[in-house]
Amino acid sequence: MITVHDLYKRYGDKAVLNGVNACFPRQQLTSLIGPNGAGKTSLLMMLARLLKPSSGEIRLDGQSIGHLSIGAYARRVATLRQAVEVNLRLTVDELVAFGRFPYSRGALTREDRQAIDQAIAFLALEPLRQAYLDELSGGQRQLAFLAMTIAQQTDYLLLDEPLNNLDMRHAVQIMRNLRRLCDEFGRTVILVVHDINFAAAYSDHIVAMQGGRVHCSGSVDQVVTEQQLQALYGLDFEISHSASGRLCNYFNPPGELR
Repeated sequence: MITVHDLYKRYGDKAVLNGVNACFPRQQLTSLIGPNGAGKTSLLMMLARLLKPSSGEIRLDGQSIGHLSIGAYARRVATLRQAVEVNLRLTVDELVAFGRFPYSRGALTREDRQAIDQAIAFLALEPLRQAYLDELSGGQRQLAFLAMTIAQQTDYLLLDEPLNNLDMRHAVQIMRNLRRLCDEFGRTVILVVHDINFAAAYSDHIVAMQGGRVHCSGSVDQVVTEQQLQALYGLDFEISHSASGRLCNYFNPPGELR
């Protein structure tokens, strides 16, 4: 479990995070939701040790992350940042191999190659294995970067808006695979996501951010309610329930003026 205790991040007089306390349960998929500027990505980057908090503490399985070396942390926590740009002409296979750097430092071993093969197979990327990244669609590239993150074989995966600019098919494909990572392999996934319906359909746990604070957190049943979402986003919601889950309508809920 990752826990956050009284976390602050300031830039001069501006507080980006303001006394955040949250937990991210093991072997579950947690979605960070909330409006733009709420502090979601800042919090995720602090979990990834890519941004230093002004004060407060983050613990990984009870241990302060500041007590772990960068290498040790990279073998336990993998991060996929938003809008990754790679200017080198790499194949999918070469890109995924970068996920093994915390272990082999570039000199791939038999175990590294097995991890690469498993990550590519998991996302059904074998037909694209020797394709160059600049030849792929945006959705295919995102899958390739996700395979690189999976190949790192960490207990925890942190993903910053992995569905950004994807069509529905690729977005669903990624969320289904993240769900499988939790259910079949016991991984812990934490992602920033803007589409509340994806969060409602695939999450075990949700942390809702607003104005640099935790607005609410808990299970989907606890967070995805009309009252909570209206207060979070300033929109009227109608939530319908079915055997396959819930659907959040914020386009034209009943009673809203058109």
